[in-house]
Amino acid sequence: MILLVGLGNPGKEYEQTRHNAGFMAVDEIVHRYNFSGFKSKFKGEITEGVIEGEKVMVLKPSTYMNLSGESVLSVASFYKIKPEDIIVFHDDMDLPVGKIRVKQGGGSGGHNGLKSIDQHLGNNYHRVRMGVGKPQMKEQVVSWVLSKFEQNDKKTLDDLIIKIADKIPFLLKKDAENFMNKVK
Repeated sequence: MILLVGLGNPGKEYEQTRHNAGFMAVDEIVHRYNFSGFKSKFKGEITEGVIEGEKVMVLKPSTYMNLSGESVLSVASFYKIKPEDIIVFHDDMDLPVGKIRVKQGGGSGGHNGLKSIDQHLGNNYHRVRMGVGKPQMKEQVVSWVLSKFEQNDKKTLDDLIIKIADKIPFLLKKDAENFMNKVK
């Protein structure tokens, strides 16, 4: 079983913000592959389905970003999912809007959701870094990630999310290189 985790913050006020790019990506995957509706469990919203014969669980932690690892650990422990079978979708300010990078392991890059997951599970999971751009000044980071996308950036992100959902079977087969090449 593969666990897909979308990082974000719960609540209407955070919908469509840069920090919720991970939620947006997994929502599209759930919609595209006709998963059942989300249920509240394991300090998050969870659902499951099948993509090209692979059983997949999808989790959106409800713990707010800084405590995401608590929810991910709960699911991984209950279903005995190894970190290498977890794929986390998250916003990344070091990439321009619409760009992605995939890697396994590594540091958190200052991302509080990843820091929390690292503390609870280690860092041997896969990460799909989704570019959200960055503010001009460091002091604007919090307001930047909690703000909504401008219209052009939102269209670019929406196009990326559709491609991610289309090509997710490559990532489920641990073929990150083909996934990234096909999503570009």
